[in-house]
This record gives sequence, C-alpha cells and structure tokens, in this order.
Amino acid sequence: MARRVLRRGRDAAPGDLRADADQRIAAGTLLLWEDGDGRVASLAGASPAIAGMSRIGPVYTPRERRGRGYASALTAAASAHARARGAAEVLLYTDLANPVSNAIYQRIGYVPVGDSVYVAFR
Repeated sequence: MARRVLRRGRDAAPGDLRADADQRIAAGTLLLWEDGDGRVASLAGASPAIAGMSRIGPVYTPRERRGRGYASALTAAASAHARARGAAEVLLYTDLANPVSNAIYQRIGYVPVGDSVYVAFR
C-alpha cells in the first residue's frame, strides 16, 4: 500500500498534490498540525466511512519534527474523527519493520489483526 502512495507522490504534479490536500482538508479527511509559524509539523488522514469502515492514512511527520508526539496525537484525533463521522471500525496499515510506529499505534488503541504483503509482478 505505501508503495502506491509514494509512487503517486513522485509522479503527480505538485499542483495536483496541493489541490488534493486542499480538497481533503475541506472535506475533513486530512488533519494538519501546524507550528506557531504556520508550518506543517505533521499530518494524518482518515478516509470517509464505507461499509462502516474508515482507513487511516497517510500519516507523516517531517524527519526533523519526529519524536515530539505530533503524529501520535494526530492519528488518535483522525481515528476519533472517523468514528464521529460514522465509522464503526477504523483500519490502519503499518510497516511491520517499524517498531516505533507499531508501538505508538498500539498505545492509542489499535490491535494487530493480520499481516499482508504487496507483490508486484513484472
């Protein structure tokens, strides 16, 4: 899943990404944490509920701002926001090789339910 998001980011024109972000912010499906200077410190998204389920993503904090709890707080807020907007279940795909994010997600209430793999055939 993450591979597709990253590929889209590289291939899309910057204006398209900005328009997409603006649209998601207006729709309430992308939350931003801005610092005192108005710079984005972190972001977290939650898809609209479909069949009672919402998916968290993307979650991103610039490297220089990591370790301050921004993404943890935003992920928890995006999850609560998704529930308030009608999601009975909130899903989050994570990288099994990242113990930091996995520990954070479990601390804010997520429980592992399964593993998956992304395979691209050439």
